[in-house]
Amino acid sequence: MIILADENIPYVKESFGTLGQTIIMSGRLITSEIIKQNNVDVLIVRSITKVCPELLEGSPVRFVGTATIGTDHVDIPYLKSKNIKFVSAPGSNANSVAEYITAALLFLAKKNNFKLKDKTLGIIGVGQVGSRVAIKAEAMGMNVLLNDPPLARITGEWKYLPLKELMTADILTLHVPLNMEGQDATYHMVNEGFLAKMKSDSMLINSSRGAVVDNNALKNVLKNKRLSDAVLDVWEKEPSIDTELVNLVALGTPHIAGYSFDGKVNGMFMIYEALCKFLGVPIQWKVDNILSDKSRPPIVFDNENCNNEKIDDAVDKIVSQMYNIRKDDQDLRKIVELPADAQGPYFDNLRRKYAVRREFKNADVKLPREDRELSKILLSLGFKIIN
Repeated sequence: MIILADENIPYVKESFGTLGQTIIMSGRLITSEIIKQNNVDVLIVRSITKVCPELLEGSPVRFVGTATIGTDHVDIPYLKSKNIKFVSAPGSNANSVAEYITAALLFLAKKNNFKLKDKTLGIIGVGQVGSRVAIKAEAMGMNVLLNDPPLARITGEWKYLPLKELMTADILTLHVPLNMEGQDATYHMVNEGFLAKMKSDSMLINSSRGAVVDNNALKNVLKNKRLSDAVLDVWEKEPSIDTELVNLVALGTPHIAGYSFDGKVNGMFMIYEALCKFLGVPIQWKVDNILSDKSRPPIVFDNENCNNEKIDDAVDKIVSQMYNIRKDDQDLRKIVELPADAQGPYFDNLRRKYAVRREFKNADVKLPREDRELSKILLSLGFKIIN
């Protein structure tokens, strides 16, 4: 059996190599010709590979897995029509994205000199990611408003508000799939009209899919300073993104919100398990030892002068020791200095060579002085508190 996989999936050769000959390469370079030349049976991708009839028609592929939450890069009806098994990794990197949003919120609070407990966060899309964002935002004292039309129809729960009621929020964060059409279409959901309805001086965060936001409309709003700030992890036309927009956002990162080591390994293993089940073979490769991080020293934070007025700053300093969102922003901003033909490869390279980032659950935090409020927040964010 021949397996072709994106080289940016950690341990993909070690794990899938137990099931067959595994070829790895850049996801953007996977073509129909390569698949046919190598008689590929199994294709394992991430979001940069478009899985469509042009890629697979006439090939022997019988299993496609994407080690991602999103599936908008995959033509699922086509796979079904060809009886090709398809699996994704829902929830695999959801916590990673929620931690990214946590870091972004703390950054915005510090940049604009406000307290998170005084702000309202509107969450559009309350699935695997949005639900985790809600928990973390509430832990930091924020008032949270939820919008999710599909969940509202399914559950009938009052907590899922109409979109118009979220327009009073100080910050809106997007966690929706990219749907091009239908009742719940999200392509350019955030357009000129949407942005005009947002509260003046409010802020927008997008870590879902680039085309959920009309980037030109957002650019115009930021130029006119109607919105206070925007944070973008995803962009239209990746990897050739709008560098003028990069200069206008408060934080810009290269589609790495879900790129924690834990999330990427989880996604890989979910697909590996699914392929083993598909083939009817036992799981031979285990993930437990890889995710263990027992050698990490504890984070010792001097909270002697910490009080409720400075609690966001304290949380920001601790979070930054696990994930420094500012560095990702600084790295992306270098793209504006490059010639146009070098910008796309630079964007992809930031993703391909992304440093290992561990999730908060891997960190022990030691507070010299007992602080129930700070400890409660940190525990809710996923940290462990030790004596």
